Amino acid sequence: MHPFTYTKVSDTRGALDAGRRGGRYIAGGTTLVDLMRETVERPGTLVDISTLPLHEVTATERGGLRIGALVRMAEAAAHPKVRTLYPVISEALELSASPQLRNMATIGGNIMQRTRCTYFRDVTAACNKRDPGSGCAARDGFNRTHAILGTSESCVATHPSDAAVAFAALEASVRLLGPDGGRTVPFADFLLRPGSTPNNEQALRKGELITAVEIPAHARPLKSGYLKVRDRQSYEFALTSAAVALHIRGGVIREAKVAAGGVGTVPWKLTAVEQRLIGERPSKALWAEAAERAADGASPLQHNRFKVELLKRTVERQLRAVGGTK
Repeated sequence: MHPFTYTKVSDTRGALDAGRRGGRYIAGGTTLVDLMRETVERPGTLVDISTLPLHEVTATERGGLRIGALVRMAEAAAHPKVRTLYPVISEALELSASPQLRNMATIGGNIMQRTRCTYFRDVTAACNKRDPGSGCAARDGFNRTHAILGTSESCVATHPSDAAVAFAALEASVRLLGPDGGRTVPFADFLLRPGSTPNNEQALRKGELITAVEIPAHARPLKSGYLKVRDRQSYEFALTSAAVALHIRGGVIREAKVAAGGVGTVPWKLTAVEQRLIGERPSKALWAEAAERAADGASPLQHNRFKVELLKRTVERQLRAVGGTK
């Protein structure tokens, strides 16, 4: 671990001042500290923001939900409003990590976490995300766990967050505060596809701080849930996952929100699946037909071709679980 300075701030002004000077924000530290130990990350200054007043889950004026950036994952998963209104979020969080990590990690940190690609974490390997211009060892290496959607010649790493998949499905937004004031970024625009600059991972400006994730109001009743497929049941990242939310009224699907994880360089919104569902009556045949569109545009690599079929089956299974199987 390389030398660094540490400062703890008690208000947002102090945090923004430190961030503007190049400090890196830290709260739970469950990802950043690991990367510092491995010398993947080498921040000169850590700014501890854990005591800032961003620890609440509140209803919005329009009937949505705002989750403060410093709400712990375990707290968000257990919160009555989250469990009642958006069980897909609770389930995604509870399947994300060990209880110990969920008790430490924050919502803001969770969506900011960096890839688990082994080449990214191996400082001797070529990785454009870690060292721009060095290449991507995963493309011709062992790429079983890597992305099949949203990839580029520069990067094929998946985004590891489960909660981010639920936020993407629900079309959440990220509230930010920076030296120039506050702004809101749609979740779909917050996490960036790699393109030719995979080192640019979020749509953050210098010194900006995440203050909350906001989920808009959705029509009721809204059934939702999260399915995660992995090599083992305890503390493992997804091979594929599916976040599904359906509004069914009068026997017809009026709204469909579907996203996948474990297969994309960012949480992947399955727009083609959603479009096939809206206006239709739930049935086994419909779930299968819609799920066939889940892997549209996929570019599998040598070792992860199985993810194409696995993604379709995962989406179909979760559509049945949430929407029923008449």
